[in-house]
Amino acid sequence: MKKETILVEGMTCNHCKSAVEGALTNMSGVHAAEVNLKEKNVTVEYDDSTVTIEAMKEEIDDQGYDVK
Repeated sequence: MKKETILVEGMTCNHCKSAVEGALTNMSGVHAAEVNLKEKNVTVEYDDSTVTIEAMKEEIDDQGYDVK
């Protein structure tokens, strides 16, 4: 199990938080995702043999947020 923090711009409210966390936790291999609106990031626990950081970043981007 790996843990990474991804910087995300554009998240401003609880709807944003729910959208990003929901999209990531629905991905195969992602065990947990927690958005910190104040720090503008999401911390993800995942199985790196199943899902990549790049795939998670694409999923965040697909939700309409800018990944840094």
